[in-house]
Amino acid sequence: MPTARPRSTTSLREKTYSLGSKFALIIVVALGSFATTAEGAERPNILFLLSDDHSAPYLGCYGCADVRTPNLDRFAAEGMRFDRMFVTCPQCVPSRASLMTGRSPVSVRMVRFTSPLPPDVRALPDLLREQAGYFTGVGGRTYHLDGPPAAGKNAAPVSTAVLDRHKLRTFKDRVDYVEKPPVGGWKTYGGHLSAFLNAAPRNKPWFFWLGYSDPHHPWDTQSKLGAPEPSKLTLPPHLPDLPGVRGDLARYLAEVEHLDGDVQSVLDVLAARGLTGNTLVVFMGDNGMALPHGKGSLYDPGLHVPLLVRWPGVVKPGSSTKELVSGEDFAPTMLEAAGVRPLESMSGRSYLKLLRGEPFDGRTYVFAERGPHGGDGTLSPTISAATFDLARCIRSQRYKLIYNATPHHPVGPVDSARDPGWQDMVAANRSGALGKEFVPTYFTTPRPTFELYDLDRDPGELENLTGRAESAEVERTLKEALAEKMILDWDFLPLPVR
Repeated sequence: MPTARPRSTTSLREKTYSLGSKFALIIVVALGSFATTAEGAERPNILFLLSDDHSAPYLGCYGCADVRTPNLDRFAAEGMRFDRMFVTCPQCVPSRASLMTGRSPVSVRMVRFTSPLPPDVRALPDLLREQAGYFTGVGGRTYHLDGPPAAGKNAAPVSTAVLDRHKLRTFKDRVDYVEKPPVGGWKTYGGHLSAFLNAAPRNKPWFFWLGYSDPHHPWDTQSKLGAPEPSKLTLPPHLPDLPGVRGDLARYLAEVEHLDGDVQSVLDVLAARGLTGNTLVVFMGDNGMALPHGKGSLYDPGLHVPLLVRWPGVVKPGSSTKELVSGEDFAPTMLEAAGVRPLESMSGRSYLKLLRGEPFDGRTYVFAERGPHGGDGTLSPTISAATFDLARCIRSQRYKLIYNATPHHPVGPVDSARDPGWQDMVAANRSGALGKEFVPTYFTTPRPTFELYDLDRDPGELENLTGRAESAEVERTLKEALAEKMILDWDFLPLPVR
């Protein structure tokens, strides 16, 4: 059953109040970067680097020989690699809401893709600024937490009018700095960090969230190395060996390699400013790759993302962990690193002890949800699961249970349905040439309400074990744990078990 978040260490705020002096707290916060955490260490700056649609294991440091990422591999060698990091949703908006709030998308009412972060929900930047004196900012790719854009091709005039009338766009008020790109844009990604640092006061610690566009679809960038050779790639078990699939994967990996250079340009700025030693740098993906079985689905390629953390003097270089970690856990961890107690409403669990190499009581399960995708008011008469799907899942170290509440919607990949990979799969299925192991997953409607996978035996999640006598106990246990999570999150879907 889900376990409660362990109590965090005593925060600076609590220690100050224990002296009976609120005035002392004001002085300490004003000192900013000279303030210390409860353990006596200087508060770290926090640099959060978030790639877009980036599945594990697509970095060299995860053992993937098909992708060339020397910079991120070196970064991983300087810190800790997390082998089982799972986001709470295979879509950018709800996933990012979890990262910033330490709660599930359902519990913070962010299931709908175009929802703004509710004003009454406290977020990581709020708490770092208010309780630890941080200068906070966001830059790069849109942060996705203020509802649909007011202008451009994805503009939503009705929603925009409502959001503005009720003052529901609040994220710009949660941070001190919202990036305004210069005329002509940035020459390198390092420019984003330079502009933020130029605006940051020197007497305060800072938190900067920098979003990348790679490897988001369409896959149209690559490094100086060029694209990998499609015929030489090792396909994951959930994808059939078809020319279009290989070509799509090669273009995807080329974007990951381009991302590698962009990350290094940011780390170079950090080093040039002399800030490496007291900056906690986190690199991770917001959700999985936009290929079949990935983005928009609750299979591992949609939820399993890279997570690398470098913190000199705290995190042991070259370390790694196989502990289950959720997207809900990011905000509590960053708060504790800054000496701030996470909110009781946060269901995430801090992994600060993991970073410090201390004994850690890890998770038994991680959870994720799936809801609408893309803009509202755009559903076609034939609704695909790529556009609208209501589903929940629970994952342990070995097993995963998926609960499909809208199983009559046919499967389709998010973003890449018109690309050669999916088109080759559709054609192969029509001609009877598609491998029989792929047909139930991709081309059978209705889908089963429940899917159960033994991830040790079936890492591609292709053999559904629900209803089998030998797995009945596992299925029941996972349904009960998922029901508890749904109850505690005030989920609106029917429970998987009474």
